[in-house]
Amino acid sequence: MTSEKLGIIAGEGKMPVYIARQAAQKGVEVVVAGLKGNAREEDFRGVACVYKEMRLGQMGKGIHFFKEHGVTRLLMAGRVQHTSVFSNLMPDLCGAKFLASLKSMQTKYILSRVIEEFKKEGIEFVHSAMYLEHFMPPAGVLSRRHPTEEEQRTIDYGFKIAKSIAALDIGLTCVVGQNAVIAVEGMEGTDACIRRAGELYKKSAEKQHCVAVVKVARPNQDDRFDLPVIGKGTIQALQDAGLNVLAFEAGKTLVLDLEEVVSLVDKQNICLLAL
Repeated sequence: MTSEKLGIIAGEGKMPVYIARQAAQKGVEVVVAGLKGNAREEDFRGVACVYKEMRLGQMGKGIHFFKEHGVTRLLMAGRVQHTSVFSNLMPDLCGAKFLASLKSMQTKYILSRVIEEFKKEGIEFVHSAMYLEHFMPPAGVLSRRHPTEEEQRTIDYGFKIAKSIAALDIGLTCVVGQNAVIAVEGMEGTDACIRRAGELYKKSAEKQHCVAVVKVARPNQDDRFDLPVIGKGTIQALQDAGLNVLAFEAGKTLVLDLEEVVSLVDKQNICLLAL
């Protein structure tokens, strides 16, 4: 009898590692293609039955690898450093043809097309947070501290702005205060965006006003790729920036190490809210 298998295209961070562990605990064989410069093989030792490092753009090699190991279900998980596009992009012939065929370089378009190419080869992409549903909290206040009226207004404004930039495929996070945008997420990622906003906030003469960090999913988010994720590093970034309000979209955002995150925000008197 053929055992159940799950393929993972792994970027950096805990998300792909946690998925691999949960799958292995359920008796699923895990086959991992780790993206060079992002994933680390040592994180999957004792969990993945097969691990192979690949560069971005090696589509033909990736398809062959997963087919060779009998994978028909595949997911993408973990952050891919945007600088990898410049330092680790080395397309094979299949990947070069694919890149040449693209009509847009927007992330959601590229990944949708990747999914189509794998599907042609009998490999279906699944929810990128498979086995991590317990890290996706529903709407509500997660911290002991609830938002003040001013903070709630700031959060509501930030939600509208974040949804707008997400729809434009710019980023998923914004930092706002006094109905003004302080920073939006670009290639640097969420944590760096928060720290950059903190530097601007520290220079402001209006520091008594509320500043909120808001992270959302894209409109019509495809749950097979690029879900919004926060974790302990995000809370550390807030602390470094001197900010104390973080809101995210409920049911669509992964909060890795959820219990530890809640414990951290309570210790630091941060308001954590699922919208």
